[in-house]
Amino acid sequence: MSTETTDAPEKKALNLDIKVKEESACERHVTVTIPRKDIETYFNKQFDTLVPRAEVPGFRVGKAPRQLVEKKFRKQVAEQVKGSLLMDSLTQISDDETFSAISEPDLDFQKVEIPEEGDLTYEFNIEVRPEFEIPQWKGLKLDRPEYEFTDADLEAEIADLGKRYSDLVPVDEAIAKGDHIVCNIKTSHDGEQIALAEEVSVEVNENLSLADASIEGFGKLVIGKKADDKVTVKAEINEFADNEELAGKEVEVEFEILDVKRIEASTAAQVAERLGLEEEMIRKSLKSSMENRLAYAQREQVREQISKTLTESADWELPPDLLRRQSRRELERAVIEMQSSGFSEQEIMARENSLRKNVLERTATALKEHFILERIAEEQEIEDVPQDYEVEINRIAMQQNDSPRRVRARLERSGQMDSLRNMIIEGKVIAKITEEASFNATEYNHKDQSDTTALNFFAAGESVAIPEAKYAGGEEPAVPGLNDD
Repeated sequence: MSTETTDAPEKKALNLDIKVKEESACERHVTVTIPRKDIETYFNKQFDTLVPRAEVPGFRVGKAPRQLVEKKFRKQVAEQVKGSLLMDSLTQISDDETFSAISEPDLDFQKVEIPEEGDLTYEFNIEVRPEFEIPQWKGLKLDRPEYEFTDADLEAEIADLGKRYSDLVPVDEAIAKGDHIVCNIKTSHDGEQIALAEEVSVEVNENLSLADASIEGFGKLVIGKKADDKVTVKAEINEFADNEELAGKEVEVEFEILDVKRIEASTAAQVAERLGLEEEMIRKSLKSSMENRLAYAQREQVREQISKTLTESADWELPPDLLRRQSRRELERAVIEMQSSGFSEQEIMARENSLRKNVLERTATALKEHFILERIAEEQEIEDVPQDYEVEINRIAMQQNDSPRRVRARLERSGQMDSLRNMIIEGKVIAKITEEASFNATEYNHKDQSDTTALNFFAAGESVAIPEAKYAGGEEPAVPGLNDD
């Protein structure tokens, strides 16, 4: 008895004519032509499947002449053929590595039509990874902060923890630095109200950082005021505003003070009792957190130097649309790294608000760095593995006193697994670069705490209109290496 293979025959490649026009370092306009012979081949395959089951009046199912079936169902089959031709041709272009795409094609499927005669031609724009020579990354000379924590440092950390787990007691006194005010925050532009947040608790520090604006000298404005007072100040909206129409413009911010509260700091023992933990365990956890923050500072400063070195010659321009999309992912990456390094929610929020300033410029550098690190990863065959995700998720869960399962679900639900993957790959490449580098020890300013309170409040409000999706399916395009999980 003979045996036959059941493997499907390999699909024959299309005879595509591809013309690529370089619009910029990261943008290409592509014109694809599919010859008539290939089009007819696809039609024949569709009819080979359709004819045996076609229902045509006057004939039994599957018994109508092929010529009659083709005439009756030509238009219906044309849509299926078009879909197959577009999908197969785009896949072939990707497999042939005509260019390294970092987004989905900007292709309007509905506007593509198969002509009655002749070849099929369609066009699309696409963002691509720029072409460049990998800069020298071995043997770099870098500075790195070093520090040995003392008992006094730990006691100061315990005091800060006591403030975070403090009781806020209402006082009928003038506002002092360090107090917490409960207030309504209202913003307006040209006399029209934009945003409102009610009964917000704000710690009185020198400065106030909003999600899309900063108020320098906030403390001077409110210190000495009392409940029922109002304070008004102007603030400039930064370029990361949800409401793009107000980016770069001034808005008026009004604080209506409802109540003043003062901290009654808890001792380490009181915090331990509140959390149901041994005091010694809290001390160990705080020391570990301090060391994690030092490690974070080391990684950030080393990476900043590496980034500057690698991107010095990267003078290619990046598309504005790409920068705006990736700016959000760059913020997500920064937040995840701080979460896994033990920073408090207030510290993370302050850092996130700070990063929103000049975010497009920062993102341009980060994206150029990513392209270079991605090329190094390919060259050195550096990849992510499932264990990498387990390690990072477990670290975040431990820092947030949460379960790894819930942390993973939260990251997946918010689409941040893409940013985590990006962080893992880039972290491995940075580790490879640091292995080849030499270091000079510098001072670690661990006591240099920002005198800024951060609020997750957008002074410009939400955008008045949501732009139509540019890419098929209405979703943001995935950037390989940046967005893939």
